[in-house]
Amino acid sequence: MSGNGLAGRLLAGDRRALARVISKIEREDPEVHEIVREIYPHTGSAMSLGFTGPPGVGKSSVISHLIQLYRAEDRRVGVVSVDPSSPFSKGAILGDRIRLSDHFLDSGVFIRSMGSRGHLGGLAAGSRLAALAMDASGCDVVIYETVGVGQGEVEVASAADVVVLCLQPGAGDAVQALKAGVMEVADVFCINKADHPQAKGAASEVRSILEIGHELDPEAPIPPIIMTRGDTGEGVGELREVVREHRKEMEAGGRLEARRRASLREFVVSWATDRLEKELHRRLGRDDPEIMEKVYRRELDPISAAEKIFRDV
Repeated sequence: MSGNGLAGRLLAGDRRALARVISKIEREDPEVHEIVREIYPHTGSAMSLGFTGPPGVGKSSVISHLIQLYRAEDRRVGVVSVDPSSPFSKGAILGDRIRLSDHFLDSGVFIRSMGSRGHLGGLAAGSRLAALAMDASGCDVVIYETVGVGQGEVEVASAADVVVLCLQPGAGDAVQALKAGVMEVADVFCINKADHPQAKGAASEVRSILEIGHELDPEAPIPPIIMTRGDTGEGVGELREVVREHRKEMEAGGRLEARRRASLREFVVSWATDRLEKELHRRLGRDDPEIMEKVYRRELDPISAAEKIFRDV
């Protein structure tokens, strides 16, 4: 089926068309450009949430309860679960989809795992295009879920309207998240496994770190800290309300539009950068015998060689 026909079916809410479009995104199919061109004007209405945090913290369990609450409001939900790539198939490990299996038969929920292998434009771009497709297909809420607290996770999560950082007691997660810079992009903190003996201590540790940050930047608000239990759903309702209120405040103050503009700009720049990098590698590979031999013989310095390739590109 042509890209145009597929895009039309996706815009009509066809789940199979949505699945095929995301598969094309993962394969970097040439048709993706035309499909995105057609569906993009129909995006921008969905609320997006970014969930990030270390493995094993229970993000998927919290998200599963959150989906139940959104579905009770008759809102359609899409989930982009960014998993580590399998070392064998290079595809996504489906652990998170298994944990979200309660929603598989619900036509109002669409869950897709994506591997973290090199999508054009980087990991954030691949997941971002999948989220755009979900938005265009009629999802009211799109959730990004990432595993870990590295730079890639920060990029994926920061594409969302509201970012939730999930931590667990007794693991030193807050310090690791602080080092990775995730705490700087988080709008809401979720301490999961609230029944753990060290849960209150973990909340206090996070609050102390946030207060130090507030002293350095008094204009920055101190993000709320919510205690949840992924096994029972306790606290997830409060998390939903806090997210809703935070987004409403952002929208009223113009910060939501500013964040979306910055996110789109970063998306465009990262895509262009990746295209440029791939072309540079391709050109270097083609010209390698001549240019690199000159560099090796000290007839051409490395910076001049790089400038020549850059100008050619």
